[in-house]
Amino acid sequence: MPPILYIVIPCYNEQEVLPVTAPMFLEKINSLSEKGKISSESRILFVNDGSKDKTWEIISELSKQDCHYIGISQSRNRGHQNAVLAGLMEAKDRCDITISIDCDGQDDINAMDQMVDEYLGGCEIVYGVRSSRETDTFFKRFTAQSFYKFLSAMGAEVIYNHADYRLISARALKELANFKEVNLFLRGMVPLVGFKSTSVSYARAERIAGESHYPFKKMVGLAMDGITSLSVKPLRLITSFGVIVALLSFIGVIWAIVTALRGNAVAGWASMTCIVCFVSGVQLICLGIIGEYIGKIYMETKARPRYIISERTWEEEK
Repeated sequence: MPPILYIVIPCYNEQEVLPVTAPMFLEKINSLSEKGKISSESRILFVNDGSKDKTWEIISELSKQDCHYIGISQSRNRGHQNAVLAGLMEAKDRCDITISIDCDGQDDINAMDQMVDEYLGGCEIVYGVRSSRETDTFFKRFTAQSFYKFLSAMGAEVIYNHADYRLISARALKELANFKEVNLFLRGMVPLVGFKSTSVSYARAERIAGESHYPFKKMVGLAMDGITSLSVKPLRLITSFGVIVALLSFIGVIWAIVTALRGNAVAGWASMTCIVCFVSGVQLICLGIIGEYIGKIYMETKARPRYIISERTWEEEK
């Protein structure tokens, strides 16, 4: 029997692009169904992430037009990662496989065919990897590639050039549900689940309509979340750097004592000021990094819900 597929699509203020891409997703799910690769019970699950425009109204209308469209709405905006997780957790008990993809049309939906083929061949997780970023500006391409390299250098296990376009089986999703982190970074959490996995390459296109919701500032924030949520390497670097500074300081103390005993000591406020400023700067940077981890611990101990679904396009069974 063909597997039931749920395409999970997070949406935030997508009223301009949703009417364009929704038919594309429907055409793809019908095509896969006609080829016998997936079940006709497959669905397109939109996740409204507290949009301020008419995104939810459009999703509700789509669900009335075709049964393949369904949607859930979060009680407020909680961010892209939380929206993706909400959709995956909602789908895991209703389907055999999920494919998460952004709403903007930049990720090639035709790669879904190969993803499903890889699943049918025995893979539980299939990552969509961008083979080309020719449509991106130089700045966007440079920062995106630096983003993945920096994460890897800091000890976070990520798939290079992979965003959140991936196939995950229901079996893998049930294990992912056991990860209780409040600070989410799915690109690093999914590889930790394990199981047989592979990658599918595709070319990244331009956004069909609307504006990007991931500017440079959010990319930096996502990188910080990924590093502090998945790795303690920055803390170890602080320790190593502290040892180096301590050794240099100890050598400096010995030099100062020897110089004083030889009667060659010369009062110099400039050198002293430079040393004090350098050490103070190092201390503040170290405290900032440690503070990031303490903040993460603080949020984790609260154990707040990672998402709250306020509405569905269908009625729940009581």
